[in-house]
Amino acid sequence: MTPVKCAAAGLFLTVTVGNAANAAEANYPNRPIRFIAPFVPGGPSDILARLLGQRLNESMGQQVVVDNRGSAGGIVGFELGAKAAPDGYTIMIATYSGLTVNPSTYRKLPYDPVRDFQPVTQLTVGPSVLVVNPSVGAKTLQDFVALAKVKAGGINYASTGHGNLLVTEQFKAIAGINLVNVPYKGTGQALVALISGEVQMMTMNPLVAMPHMKSGKLRGLAVTTIDRSPVMPDIPTVAESGFPGYESIQWHSIIMPARTPRPIVNRLHGELVKILKQPDVIERFHGQGVKPVGSTPEQLAALIKAEIPMYAKLVKQIGLEPL
Repeated sequence: MTPVKCAAAGLFLTVTVGNAANAAEANYPNRPIRFIAPFVPGGPSDILARLLGQRLNESMGQQVVVDNRGSAGGIVGFELGAKAAPDGYTIMIATYSGLTVNPSTYRKLPYDPVRDFQPVTQLTVGPSVLVVNPSVGAKTLQDFVALAKVKAGGINYASTGHGNLLVTEQFKAIAGINLVNVPYKGTGQALVALISGEVQMMTMNPLVAMPHMKSGKLRGLAVTTIDRSPVMPDIPTVAESGFPGYESIQWHSIIMPARTPRPIVNRLHGELVKILKQPDVIERFHGQGVKPVGSTPEQLAALIKAEIPMYAKLVKQIGLEPL
């Protein structure tokens, strides 16, 4: 084949491949979408994924299948998402802990939160809420601290990963009390343990905590944001309870594998923002203690990059040894 013919063939191939890619993006989605939730069923990520998956199914006309991959603090699910084909048919709900805490609490991760993912949108923002089993007897955070200081061996608390472990250890250091970590594989298991009295305390997502607070099975002592939560206005902040300067914010987001075509990212982003503006979705989020966000991909990327060094500094200050 002559050079001219080779060049023409190469150009034809490039145009053909480009046209095929454009057609695939224009027809997106044309088959079911896998929605990875990197934690076990029953937790905040699972609850949000199932709500959003149902709404995406309705708005995009394709089945959205939630795939729970809960293990190792979410690492298994994050690795699966990072290695998935960047074709738009794998999306993932991501916690702040998996993207911004894990890089400092593990010596080696099988994924890079910046390099391996394409941010789509921040879904929620809200506090953690410090809850206790009512048998503890503490009515306020000050009561709880006083009890912890005199209890031999300390008070047991539940953790389900480095996210809420770090929140609790930060408070433990500021309050100067002995709290003993009891790890669980997921929020569902930890919740059962807390309600049964196997452990006495936990910092957790309001999405899960609020129904049990309302039923009296758990007692909320404080929220971890600087300002009180508008959906839990009667619960004081940690800062106003005698520990000024304490703040911890948690959030969820949607990410996709890196190199997912931007038209597909934009399509998914647009659908999610519309869903987050639906009155019943807003009401449901508020009822669970979190606020919908709907940020741009660029805003989410900036948030991730800003929080990674922030948590690295906190891990070092607390003296938490990476696994």
